[in-house]
Amino acid sequence: MRDLSRATGMSLAGLYYYFESKERLLYLIQKHTFSTIVDRLKKRLEGVTEVEERIRIFILNHLEYFLANQAAMKVLSHEDEALKNGFGAEVAAIKREYYRICVGMLDELKRERGLQFSTRIAVLSLFGMMNWIYTWHNPRIDADAAALAKDMGDIFLRGLMTSGKTTKSK
Repeated sequence: MRDLSRATGMSLAGLYYYFESKERLLYLIQKHTFSTIVDRLKKRLEGVTEVEERIRIFILNHLEYFLANQAAMKVLSHEDEALKNGFGAEVAAIKREYYRICVGMLDELKRERGLQFSTRIAVLSLFGMMNWIYTWHNPRIDADAAALAKDMGDIFLRGLMTSGKTTKSK
């Protein structure tokens, strides 16, 4: 809280007036972030019935938010288990809903296409691809969210061995 006070120019007492603890502030950041991601996703998925398109929308929604809010994503990635005193339960419920949305889409993909894979491993692998983007994405040299979402979607849905051109590199 002292670091935040110095960074914002607000007194420590002023911060504690609005946020009774660091945990409360972290809770509000996490709740806002996960609620926003889920709400935006639900709106984007309205009326979209094709499962592959739905998965690609999921990826795009996630990457757009993460790239636009990299500072919050760093906090969320490193302070994930810090919430206690009831704060964590509410955020965990939102995160479970987000996870279940992805599980549902991948289970639907399996049924539609007659595929065999572990839904849990696939979902966690997808989150692994997406969640650490803040550690390496450089907007000066890397593509924007839409292009990254397309490439990640291709890699995730088609795999490295089946994506792209099949020409030999020299």
